[in-house]
Amino acid sequence: MEKYAVSSDGQKIHYKESGNGNTAIMLIHGWLGNSEWWTDQQKYFAPHYRVIQIDLAGHGKSDSSRKDWTSSRYADDIKAVTDTIDSQEIILVGHSMSGAYVLEASLKIPNVKALVLIDTLKDLDESFTEEQAEEIMFTHYRKDFKYAVENFLPQYLFAEQTPAAVKERLQYEFLQNEPEKAIHVLQPLYKTDFRGFAEQVQIPVIAINSDASPTNLETNRKYLKNYDYVTITGVGHYPMLEKPEEFNIILDGVLKKLI
Repeated sequence: MEKYAVSSDGQKIHYKESGNGNTAIMLIHGWLGNSEWWTDQQKYFAPHYRVIQIDLAGHGKSDSSRKDWTSSRYADDIKAVTDTIDSQEIILVGHSMSGAYVLEASLKIPNVKALVLIDTLKDLDESFTEEQAEEIMFTHYRKDFKYAVENFLPQYLFAEQTPAAVKERLQYEFLQNEPEKAIHVLQPLYKTDFRGFAEQVQIPVIAINSDASPTNLETNRKYLKNYDYVTITGVGHYPMLEKPEEFNIILDGVLKKLI
């Protein structure tokens, strides 16, 4: 069922709700993504969980007229939906940039019992500054967004084994956005030091990370009191799309461990 919640600045946040169960798992996409990225997970988990797929502001069917793009606003998007679904046990699943936002959101939502991070925050001491993001990424996006999506980003986002259909789908979806919008919705990630939020998180956090780059367990445990991770091999940055069957089995195991 498709529904809307209203975020703290009046933006309508689209979400889909399905399934049954005492525990709600909220699936939150990464940059330029949408709730449809989780279709395979919805089919797999709906028989046993309440499955909530959301579109953050600026993405999918949610409003895009936000003027003040901040990590706090994204956390409020997540909170707006959790307030609407009225579940006593929520697990937030955040992919890519949303891994940072679920850390912040969890501090605002008492009913969140655990976090699952998907290929994100692999080393909390290693992050781009605003200036680095501008120089390394945003300059390219403004100059020629299509070229950046088709030639620059693939080296960071895809693995050799990433299915061609997944690459084509994601590049097509990215290119439906204007370059400035693509920049605005990503900038909050580089304006906030999420280590401060991580230090406040008391609930369990488990990551499912691609083997395309290493995870620094020791560093992350300096900030997150209860952190662990599982590796999925042979994928790039989008394991839920690249190897959905294997990803679902891994996520199922993670959820059972957390619950």
